[in-house]
Amino acid sequence: MECNNHALDSMSDEDEFGLHQSGDTTLTKGTEKRQKYGWRFWAIFSGLAVTALISGMEGVILSTALPTISRDLGPGENYSWVINAYFLTSAAVQPLYGQLADIFRRRWNMLGAVAIFGLGSGICGGATSSSMLIAGRAVQGIGAGGLNMLIDVIICDLVPLRERGMYVGLLFMIVTVGSACGPVVGGAIVDNTSWRWVFYFNLPFCGLALAMLWAFLRTAFRNDASLADKLKRIDYIGNAIIMGATVAMLFAVTYGGIRYAWSSAHTLVPLILGLLGLVLFALFERSPFAASPVIPPRLFANRTSCIAYFVTFQHSIVTYWVTFFLPVYFQAVKRAAPTRAGVMMLPTVTIFAPFAAIAGGVVAKTGRYKPIKLGGMVVVTVCVGSLSVLDASTPTAVWVVLQGLVAAGLGAVISTLLPAIQAGVPETEAASTTATLAFVRSIATVWGIAIPAAIFNNRFDQLLPGVEDAGVRAALAHGKAYERASRDFINGFQEPLRSQIVGVYARSLSRSWAVAVVFAGTALLATLLEKELKLRTELEDEHGLEKKANDVNATENGTL
Repeated sequence: MECNNHALDSMSDEDEFGLHQSGDTTLTKGTEKRQKYGWRFWAIFSGLAVTALISGMEGVILSTALPTISRDLGPGENYSWVINAYFLTSAAVQPLYGQLADIFRRRWNMLGAVAIFGLGSGICGGATSSSMLIAGRAVQGIGAGGLNMLIDVIICDLVPLRERGMYVGLLFMIVTVGSACGPVVGGAIVDNTSWRWVFYFNLPFCGLALAMLWAFLRTAFRNDASLADKLKRIDYIGNAIIMGATVAMLFAVTYGGIRYAWSSAHTLVPLILGLLGLVLFALFERSPFAASPVIPPRLFANRTSCIAYFVTFQHSIVTYWVTFFLPVYFQAVKRAAPTRAGVMMLPTVTIFAPFAAIAGGVVAKTGRYKPIKLGGMVVVTVCVGSLSVLDASTPTAVWVVLQGLVAAGLGAVISTLLPAIQAGVPETEAASTTATLAFVRSIATVWGIAIPAAIFNNRFDQLLPGVEDAGVRAALAHGKAYERASRDFINGFQEPLRSQIVGVYARSLSRSWAVAVVFAGTALLATLLEKELKLRTELEDEHGLEKKANDVNATENGTL
């Protein structure tokens, strides 16, 4: 889809979309009234909420059910692919969904994604072998990739830019509810019935979402080109390159330092191929051979959008850094049982999403996103660095407050990312920008686990000579410390050996948090370079709800 070339030819052209030349944060005082939304909008939003709930739940529901599934189907050493296949395919297909959303109507793309997700759930539920289960999870991931991206695209179609952060924040709260309930629901299903209902459980929700979205999701966006012309616009080569590069890179990052050493050919070859694939993809998208690029280079033609994508990447890395390594502290250093460690993570679970919604509301009210992003990144940078002081003797109040502040900062920032990216580009690029944002988050998610794991394991190996017992050193060396970070393992040793092990864990985590400051700090510095653009308060004619001839007066009265 062609955009306004004048607006995107260079960095200096941002002002056509709202940049005021008097300063980065000087905005015109708007007199526009807030949009009013009627029952049709809320019916669509409810359908999106259902898809957000099942998507958030599915990402974590297997955490408690996988051991039972493994005993039944026996995937052996490939058990991790039951989880990884879902995330790999989800990340790989997001750019394609963005292009399809621009070519075909949003409605059909969303219905297709829900149907594919439901199909994958059915395959998993009926699986008779580990291969069938993994294949079903891959199909689920293809559907989930569309759900996660298209939810935001549809919000972009229905809500003016200034208010999007608020509604995206509300959906984040629903995703958080799903993520929090997932392990509990999975455990309850396994305890009381067959593990197959972990997957069949999704089907009624998929049916409900399909019914609601089929009935109400009729947006004004349409593309009246012929089917043949639409199919010609798909960037087949670009999609193939980005999918292959994504799978190769994520495969390497997933297993690097865990199953294979980082120096192993099993890790280096796919990692190098993946990175080279990304370079090849960037070159191809800029070439004359890519008539309709899946990720148009013009999306990166203004400074604010480029910085916002970078901040998104760093923000996502830090988010998963905290999510995956605070439990290591609780279980290995504080020696909490897994259930207790989950309770100790409640400050993150209960604070992140509400602050995302609150920050989105503030952006909608004031039209300003940069002060929130700056404040949030300052809090994150300072408090993530402060996590490095945590040890076995740290009082509860300290880790609760630090964890809560980090969650508040991360939550506040996440609602400012989409507005910052879309403020400098026209509404016609909503699907492309949203798909690219989702893709960047997906890639960062895996790096947000791999990078801290590599730092943690490297530091742990350096400190292991401080543990007297050679057998314990062998059991914890070469990446095994993360998987053995449990109360039961550590409590199996007597003093002073137990304290030596706990001390190594605490000091290794301290190094990890110190490095995390670099990622948070670079995001903070990048935010300083952002320009604050005016956020549009009205939708363009091709967006919003589809209107019937007799709906004009109702629209003006806010009853649609």
